[in-house]
Amino acid sequence: MNITASAISLNVPDPAASARFAAQLGFTEAMSSDGFVSLAHPSAGVNVIFLQTGLATFKPARIAGSAGQGTLLAFEVDDLDAEFARIAATGAEVVTAPETEPWGERYCQFADDNGIVWQLVQWVHSPDA
Repeated sequence: MNITASAISLNVPDPAASARFAAQLGFTEAMSSDGFVSLAHPSAGVNVIFLQTGLATFKPARIAGSAGQGTLLAFEVDDLDAEFARIAATGAEVVTAPETEPWGERYCQFADDNGIVWQLVQWVHSPDA
């Protein structure tokens, strides 16, 4: 198998709301139509797609509920503190201010209007250290 691209697709009540938040992280619209938006980032290596909950094209319908509770999108960045300050200054909902885990992962979290948690990560020392 040769995988040529990758994406994560999440059902949300309001795709445009999640897309607006993603734009703060540098994602841009690759395509959209009624009820969905596909976002790309020049350095993320994965597209993020938001589908409006209840689209008839989502199958099987029995599992077509909204993402949210427990959904977390994580992205490693070069300067977590600068990104946190920049995004927090826009009024984004801060879930977790920057903190550092004992294994060297420094992270912060924001929530978009659909309840999706966006986590930014920076390794401040090697996980093996």
